[in-house]
Amino acid sequence: MTLSRERILQAALALADRDGIDALSMRKLGKELGVEAMTLYYYVPNKDAVLDGLVELVVARVDVRTEGPWRVWARNYALSFRRELLAHPALLPVVAVRPVATPGGLATVERAAAALVAEGFTPTGALHVITSVSTFVVGQTLAEVPSGESSPDFSAYPTLAAAVAAGLGTPEDHRDRFAYALDALLSGLSPR
Repeated sequence: MTLSRERILQAALALADRDGIDALSMRKLGKELGVEAMTLYYYVPNKDAVLDGLVELVVARVDVRTEGPWRVWARNYALSFRRELLAHPALLPVVAVRPVATPGGLATVERAAAALVAEGFTPTGALHVITSVSTFVVGQTLAEVPSGESSPDFSAYPTLAAAVAAGLGTPEDHRDRFAYALDALLSGLSPR
């Protein structure tokens, strides 16, 4: 199979999903693809370009259909972004700290920003909405992914213990809390 940037990024995604983002190196990526690490540099200049490409892969898979009322499609965007992040939890730390910087990722942001401008937002205001919703999604999803640490003893904290007993921290709770907070966020945003 022919090597390409896309194939390298797909292999990097598979490696990160399987072994974690800390395991990603050009050497391991080359081994995954059956080539020497130096061969990869023809397609991607360095590991940072691979990480930027991984952010692009996640962002490009997010559903950004800008038809209808903006709060409806912005909500759908947030739900789709969350699904993508939960599908690739190893990428959460990368997505959290790396800006969208590749043409594919920037095209997704541009499409959403242009739709918000058409709804009356200024270009800056449109990017404030996109950034607010995106950072909300990343933060909520970071809190949702299991850390591997054991839960604290809540016996001395009856309100917390009751919330945990009622399902706090379950997948259903995460989904409900996400939707509740997202709706509150979106209802508070509007063109200035």
